[in-house]
Amino acid sequence: QAPKIIETITDNREDDGAGNYFYEFETENGIRQSVRGTPGAAGAVIKTGSFSFPLDDGTLAEFIFEADEYGYRVDSPLIPVAPPNPSHVEELLQIVAQLKAQGAQWNDQGERID
Repeated sequence: QAPKIIETITDNREDDGAGNYFYEFETENGIRQSVRGTPGAAGAVIKTGSFSFPLDDGTLAEFIFEADEYGYRVDSPLIPVAPPNPSHVEELLQIVAQLKAQGAQWNDQGERID
């Protein structure tokens, strides 16, 4: 049996020739993507956009992203979030911040060197 061909129902593209562009598409099976690109610092391209696709349970997986000279960042309710630090960890982080403010330094192995 031949694989089913999924039709593209929307395909819009713009490019001003100066590094600014935009494209978006949608397929008949619910996949969507929208991307905007602009020139960034030091030759980097800044991309922002979103993409989504239907999951097997009928819900929609949605993602919003930004990519630039600092890397790729994505946000979605589907991305796990770490639990908050326990109170004793927060206390230790405050102690470290105080020590750093007083000039304390550590080597790569975590040993204090001042």
